[in-house]
Order: sequence, then C-alpha cells, then structure tokens
Amino acid sequence: MIVREGARMVLSGPVTLANVAAVLEEGRRHLEDGVESVDLAGVTEMDSALLALLLAWMREAKSRDRSLTLANPPQALSTIARLYGVDTLLGHP
Repeated sequence: MIVREGARMVLSGPVTLANVAAVLEEGRRHLEDGVESVDLAGVTEMDSALLALLLAWMREAKSRDRSLTLANPPQALSTIARLYGVDTLLGHP
C-alpha cells in the first residue's frame, strides 16, 4: 500500500473507507520519519476517505512544522475536494 522512497511515500492500490484506518497509521509512521511528499499515481480506487486521509496527514505534518506536498492526485480527488471546498488546502486550486 505504501512504499517509501527517501522523503516520499508512494501510495498504491485502493484507499477507501474499508482500509483507510490502516493506511492512516502506516503513513503517520513515515511522517514521523521525515516524509515530505506523497505520490498518488498508483491509487486505483478511492472515495472521500482518501481526502480525509490526506488532510489528516497534512495536519500531522503541520503540527511538526513541516509541509506535505502531493504529486499525481487522481482527478476524482480534485473533484471531491472542490465539492467540499477544501481544494486549496491540497495545493490544487
């Protein structure tokens, strides 16, 4: 699900309500270890749980005085973020 490449996490497979809790915790461990970006190109299925997950990770990074950038967000993520009015929080206006 998450592969670490230096300061980057590569997320792959589905991220839905069914597995988001496990992905959240796995990602938090990487954030504690200095991850600075998340590559979403490998996400194969998503729902609003992915948006919640990313916002939680971004909040976690901010609490450590760091930022977290997103690469290759799925189009559906941008659509959901716009619907919820949080697209600018993801860095994709």
